[in-house]
Amino acid sequence: MEEKNLLVEERLKKLEELKKRGINPYPYNYHKSHHASEVQSKYTHLKNEEKTEDNVSVAGRVLIFRRMGKATFASLQDQSGKIQLYFREDQMGLDQYEVLKLLDAGDWIGVEGIVLKTKTGEITVFANKLTVLCKSILPLPEKYHGLQDKELRYRQRYLDLIVNPEVKERFIKRTKIIDCVRQFLNSHGFLEVETPVLQVLYGGTNAKPFTTHINAYNMPMYLRVAPELYLKRLVVGGFERIYEIARNFRNEGVDQTHNPEFTMIEWYEAYADYHVMMDRAEDMYRYIANHIYGGTKIPVHDKEVDLGPKFPRIRMVDALQQYLELDVEKMSEKELKNFCEEKKIDTRGSPSKGNLIFEVFDKLIGPQLESPTWIIDYPKEVSPLSKAHRDDPRYVERFECYVGGKEIGDGWSEITDPIAQRERFESEQAAMRSGKEEAHPMDEDFIIALEYGMPTLGGIGIGIDRLVMLFTNCWSIRDIIFFPTMKPIQEDKDDHKA
Repeated sequence: MEEKNLLVEERLKKLEELKKRGINPYPYNYHKSHHASEVQSKYTHLKNEEKTEDNVSVAGRVLIFRRMGKATFASLQDQSGKIQLYFREDQMGLDQYEVLKLLDAGDWIGVEGIVLKTKTGEITVFANKLTVLCKSILPLPEKYHGLQDKELRYRQRYLDLIVNPEVKERFIKRTKIIDCVRQFLNSHGFLEVETPVLQVLYGGTNAKPFTTHINAYNMPMYLRVAPELYLKRLVVGGFERIYEIARNFRNEGVDQTHNPEFTMIEWYEAYADYHVMMDRAEDMYRYIANHIYGGTKIPVHDKEVDLGPKFPRIRMVDALQQYLELDVEKMSEKELKNFCEEKKIDTRGSPSKGNLIFEVFDKLIGPQLESPTWIIDYPKEVSPLSKAHRDDPRYVERFECYVGGKEIGDGWSEITDPIAQRERFESEQAAMRSGKEEAHPMDEDFIIALEYGMPTLGGIGIGIDRLVMLFTNCWSIRDIIFFPTMKPIQEDKDDHKA
């Protein structure tokens, strides 16, 4: 801490010296003609030691200074990448060159100059003018050790992005993945819409909500747990293909794949059932893979997975038979409970046979599904918004996609019968009264909407964060969210002032 404070004091002295020289260390704007990567690609044809007469201006953060008397080399980083800078006293003049002594790694500068390629083959901007854009006060993490502390990386993502370029690339890839989702759906006639984040009544999934309060109406409100019920209202209103990339909030656990605040895509397609929705989602996964990896083969953990072939579709009860040799349809509820106890599966709040079937699958089989797989036909007790299966009323037409042992997408043939939907909600109310905090509340207005008539409908929800984890092969949600939810550090006030 003492060493760091000495470095800060030294930087503050340099800041004052810049001001004494009439230099504003925090100016208002700067004209930048090229990004670093643009200069690199535009002049790659130059021969070693060849100069151009082209004048360019670049700007960014200086990461390294290599001072050699009357010549200085530096590495400048902007959003696109890095480029070398070359400063020489006889080129810039003494006054400008002396300013370099007041700069440190971490400062932001703008540089104008010609482009050359050094004898070692590095594209370089040979500076004739230097502009200070921001004098940094705190030093960057030490060059060779970087920022290794994961806890610190998540809390101070800005440092993580500065010193770990692969992290920045991962987040750039995240943006491209979201772009692919939009491009794919837009190309199939879907419209992007927006629904409320603040809701009088939460719903759309089984989840515990965050509660807030609206002063204007002096009443409680909830942060959205899912956009589903509002999107379906729009289908009732006549929109046939719609989607929303929605920020959702669930007041539940935090672990490697869950964050209380997260992003998901939900889309709905009129006149479609769950088979159509699975086909559509498969096509989207392949579309993303082709744009990110140039083909359908992607890395998953330490293997390569091919998204090209049609994904197998396995009934949940058949998966239990296949992986565990459990014929759950013949087992009694008591036998299933005993099995759960043997396997140490927590069954609190799961009183029905259907809930037990789901818990066994979720804990013991889901993590084994490395290759792309659709698990279909869920017990009706765990799917309050899914349509009853056309061939077996014990199940619903619901599906989930698994890749790499993680669930990547959840959807179903939607209930369009208002009487059936009311019965499901009433069943959820009974579960809520018995203490199940995640039970779905009754939504009378949604029932009224269904009573006006909703066409045959298929729907799906896919966690954008899970999607990014899949297509970056990075399996911790904290590594693919810029600012994950974390408990604040309780700092000593004197340390903070220091």
